[in-house]
Amino acid sequence: MTTEREFKAGVAAGHAATAEAAASILREGGNAFDAAIAGFLAACVAEPVLASLGGGGFMAVKPAGEETGVFDFFTETPLKRPVRGDVDFRPIDVDFGTTIQEFHIGMGAVATPGAVAGIFEIHRALGRMPMTAIVEPAVELAKSGIQVNAFQAYLLGIVGPIYTASASARAFFCRDGGNQLLRDGDFYHPIPFADFLEALAVEGAGLFYLGEVAARIAGMDGVTIGRDDLSRYKVARRNPLQSRVNGHDVFLNPPPAIGGALIDFMLRALDTSDLAVEDALGGRHMKALAAAMDACNRVRTESRIDHDPLAGAAAIARARHHPPAFRGTTHISVADKDGNMAALTVSNGEGCGHVVPGTGMMLNNMLGEDDLNASGFFKWPEGVRLSSMMAPGILVAPDGSSTAFGSGGSNRIRTALTQVILNLSVFGMNVGDAVDAPRMHLEGARLSVEPGIDIDAIGWPGEVQAWPARNMFFGGAHLIKRDQAGHVTGAGDQRRDGVFVGL
Repeated sequence: MTTEREFKAGVAAGHAATAEAAASILREGGNAFDAAIAGFLAACVAEPVLASLGGGGFMAVKPAGEETGVFDFFTETPLKRPVRGDVDFRPIDVDFGTTIQEFHIGMGAVATPGAVAGIFEIHRALGRMPMTAIVEPAVELAKSGIQVNAFQAYLLGIVGPIYTASASARAFFCRDGGNQLLRDGDFYHPIPFADFLEALAVEGAGLFYLGEVAARIAGMDGVTIGRDDLSRYKVARRNPLQSRVNGHDVFLNPPPAIGGALIDFMLRALDTSDLAVEDALGGRHMKALAAAMDACNRVRTESRIDHDPLAGAAAIARARHHPPAFRGTTHISVADKDGNMAALTVSNGEGCGHVVPGTGMMLNNMLGEDDLNASGFFKWPEGVRLSSMMAPGILVAPDGSSTAFGSGGSNRIRTALTQVILNLSVFGMNVGDAVDAPRMHLEGARLSVEPGIDIDAIGWPGEVQAWPARNMFFGGAHLIKRDQAGHVTGAGDQRRDGVFVGL
């Protein structure tokens, strides 16, 4: 959803309530970073399958007149690797309609959460309003309850075995605490989460990492993480990975996250010098894009970046292109009237299936994620930051305009954002068209293509899956752009129920 009106600030997000919570903070005098935090907290209520304080994420920040930076508050492995049989770790099957996928849940799948530390560190460094005010929109939303919309009901249905896995989960996500999941039109009413947020705003992150909540987490049956894991967690501030395409500077999420390095590789692999606006959906461009995706998949394997993100990213940065090489994630982009910009991507995996007593908060299942455990389950190195495909970032054009971007979509994040970046920087699309344009994604030998792309012109030699319509499979990119005159435009990706609110 986009708009042509002139605004001085705005929010793009995956739910109207998420965007409105962030916008309300902007109206009250908060800055983009306050608003992004408020939006995230509201998303924990409005988008509970995708956002939770029991997970982690990243925020790319561009304070007015300053350089872009990245806050890394993703999850970490425990200090001590347990024996698999000693913790609560079990597989469940999730039906995506076209395929059945196995996930692992339970308290043994929980990595040390970074979200709470992240919001407080971002607030300490860049915030303007008091945290007690920033949490108010989410508190009000949790207390009053929110009607589950069709998209959120669909997501909940997909991961139903996780959200019915325990009595603590069923109490929040099922009708009357039974086994029937909330449906479109039902109310989600996490009052304990409101109480938790109010206490957190007053007591600070110590409540979660050192205090009563830490004790509750460490005391849950079959849990992998302990008080020592929680007490040692620190947010990392990182310099972004910088790429360049068609005169535009692209600031990406750096290692140990791997998404930014893979996007950078694809941008470098493409020769954009002779592409024109009319080539945006043309066969020449799409054939080159498919080849770049193929190259990216091969260099990802050859570099072993999933096993060693730092060394792998360095290897990818040195690589040169040789022409013939569904996760719970949501994103929020914010720009304020003073020129500050924030791009926030968060994830809870699919959730571990258990809610921490007295908090209304489900913990993550990152240690049960195939993508994040490339060496195998319970073979992760101890006490290290997990890697991620999440890649929030900032695009700066030669004319000085800046765009905050990011997407959900697990393995599709890198291809979704690469295509959005190209649409903006090479083909000169506005943010709405850049987000709405059809996408494709290559996984192995299968090329998945949305309608509007000429499949025959690509001439892909492997399997081609033609999708009948735009689909959440291809990510959910939410963008905010601020031009040199201070005018703000935005777009929420309709593939994931995205909205834009301008002020």
